Amino acid sequence: MSVRIFGAPPRYHQGPGAIHGIGGIARALAASACVIVDEGVRGIVAEPIAASLREAGVAARLVPFSGEITYAAIEAIVDGVRAEAPGLVIAAGGGKALDVGKGVAERLRVPVVTVPTIASNDAPTSATYAVYDDSHVMVAVDRMSRNPDAVVVDTALIARAPARFLRAGIGDAITKAFEARGCRAGTGMTPFGTRPLLTGAVIADAAYATLRAHAAAALAAVERQEVTEDVEATVEACILMSGLGFENGGLSLAHAMTRGLVKARGTKDVPHGEQVAYAVVVQRAVERHADSEILDLIGFLRGIGLPVRLADLGLDGASPEEIDGIARLTMTAPHIPNLPFPITADDVAAGMRRVEDLAARGAA
Repeated sequence: MSVRIFGAPPRYHQGPGAIHGIGGIARALAASACVIVDEGVRGIVAEPIAASLREAGVAARLVPFSGEITYAAIEAIVDGVRAEAPGLVIAAGGGKALDVGKGVAERLRVPVVTVPTIASNDAPTSATYAVYDDSHVMVAVDRMSRNPDAVVVDTALIARAPARFLRAGIGDAITKAFEARGCRAGTGMTPFGTRPLLTGAVIADAAYATLRAHAAAALAAVERQEVTEDVEATVEACILMSGLGFENGGLSLAHAMTRGLVKARGTKDVPHGEQVAYAVVVQRAVERHADSEILDLIGFLRGIGLPVRLADLGLDGASPEEIDGIARLTMTAPHIPNLPFPITADDVAAGMRRVEDLAARGAA
């Protein structure tokens, strides 16, 4: 029996106004910080973070970030702050700002605190970060030596962002329960390189149950820019539970399908969370679950505005060749063994066609 690993951030802070406590969080980790702020939210978060750090006596250097997260962008920031020897990186904004902050922290060999301003995915809790080239083509998914030392989620900021970001985060989080089950049933490994512990699947299941209970009301509240208990529960599921679920439970076919969806007509421009929301329905079909179970999932996703068929992703009138092409690229992903039984590209294509038929039936 091999050793298995559970990993998580040491501290997770969530609630309206959480950003104002970042000084105390930083002070417990270091006396100085490099603060990487997404240029798009600089006017919202830079001053509250700076004020909290000043009050806590933490010296800070603000580094605005925009553009693509590339190795060159990471190295440019590292070169610009290395002489000051910051003891901590604080990364605030969307996914790119958080990922570039992780890359900088890893190279400086210092802790990182993530401060997401949207809840479109679970990256804030994860040790992984994606790197692209200047054309926005992913070139690598790297891992830090450990998870972020703290995650600070100000739900007042999350509620101010467009609801489409939260909807994408819900789509991403929904998949984790089904993917963790597939990984455990198959021969897959978690991102830590070990077989999953039971705990990851339990957390992923809790995320799904939470979203079934709260996601619809949370989206309605965010449309009004209100923070409610439904919003708090949904954000926790999208960022904390989803992140712990995938890192400790493993990924499966739903995320493997992004290999094909990011290259296909129409679907390539759709947010990641929407792609995998559709793809998890396909996973359930490929796993040969009953029509009633798949229709239940389709009904839930459709009810909160997430895609359940290729046309919803912008791929109207998908040809057999296009479906087969997505299926072939799906098979290149490392998550393919994370299923109850071996599959082929033909199985994926058949699952996609089954979903098209069931989604049409559910819409009737």
